[in-house]
Amino acid sequence: MDSEADSGEYVFKEEGESGGGTYFIWEGVVEVSSQFPASNHDSQVFEWKKFDYFTQSECGGQDVIALTKLTCLMLPYKYSDLMNPKSIWSADMNLETWAPVEHILSLDPLEVNTFRGVTLKGAPKSAKVYGGQFMGQALAAASKTVHFLKILHSFHAHFLLPGDVNVPIIYEVDRVHDVHNLATRRVNAVQKERIVFFLIASFHRGEEGFDHQEPTMPSVPDPEELLPKSGLEEGVKLSRDHLRSQVSTPTFVPWPTEIRPLDPNIYTRHTTRPASVSYWLRAKGRLPDDQALHRCVGAYYSDLLFIQISLNPHRREGMLPSSISLDHSMWFHRDFRADEWLLYVIDSPTAYNARGFSRGQMFNRKGELVLSAMQVGVVRKIINTQSSISATTASKL
Repeated sequence: MDSEADSGEYVFKEEGESGGGTYFIWEGVVEVSSQFPASNHDSQVFEWKKFDYFTQSECGGQDVIALTKLTCLMLPYKYSDLMNPKSIWSADMNLETWAPVEHILSLDPLEVNTFRGVTLKGAPKSAKVYGGQFMGQALAAASKTVHFLKILHSFHAHFLLPGDVNVPIIYEVDRVHDVHNLATRRVNAVQKERIVFFLIASFHRGEEGFDHQEPTMPSVPDPEELLPKSGLEEGVKLSRDHLRSQVSTPTFVPWPTEIRPLDPNIYTRHTTRPASVSYWLRAKGRLPDDQALHRCVGAYYSDLLFIQISLNPHRREGMLPSSISLDHSMWFHRDFRADEWLLYVIDSPTAYNARGFSRGQMFNRKGELVLSAMQVGVVRKIINTQSSISATTASKL
């Protein structure tokens, strides 16, 4: 369907009737201006040219004016699915080709803004839902409601209640904000009619801009020179002797992440050690070329051995420390592949007043900083040497 306007004519008028779909500029230039309060004398002006496209909702109710003679092609809303590329979010389930983490993060759509996730047998967990699963699944839900050219660039998450591994998780997405280049989503994770976790995620349509990087990746051995080592996943794996009822699905997935720690020393939960750790990690298997998925996976395994680092200087014989995540924030700086080796550098600058603070950076093999993460959690000491104490007490509740 064609739409034309002469120079100076409105394409959309503020508070006017809703546009009928997505407009693709074939010829001409349009302008949308976002006015700020009177105390600010500037305004933010966008100009869109040939091959750009927009909807009235992306314009935030602002006036859109043709600067030249304008010809647009309009795709009605009812055909908007044609704009979505074939990707993980619409792929058919095939366990033989899916990577384990891809299966863990898969969601069932219930309504337009509502999705259901489950905790799979064999997936990382303690007695409760692993925090990375909450983040990865919630971001997957948010990504399904955002235009595919707008890519996740940050999120801020809060852990409110322990997640039950035996109960499906309902993810409710609130489309908080949409403009041409940006989008914001809030996602509530609900179990038993209670919000157990939520996050606010921001998305950005890529643009040309400045480029610099101050942090330098440490000089470390390549992952191929290091041996895999179990134990880094302590605090998220279910202990062998932990009894529980049948999980919400009988489907089993193997441990989804390969890990190569840099420190060859063998530690126990009772060994004092530095408040830092570095290791190479990558998702097992091959993932599709969908940057939205790779960022969800990056969030998923960013929580591996994260807040627990703030406990390291305080570990000693006879004390079994515990940690509970409170909030987690991440910023994605560059595109990356989660199925290729990334160096995760974590440290804990401080712990005080029963709160630990951890921060992490991930580098690709070129030394580029691809993401940064921070987390705060409650960290406590439990004095008890009895062997009957469940190992899961030291994990995230």
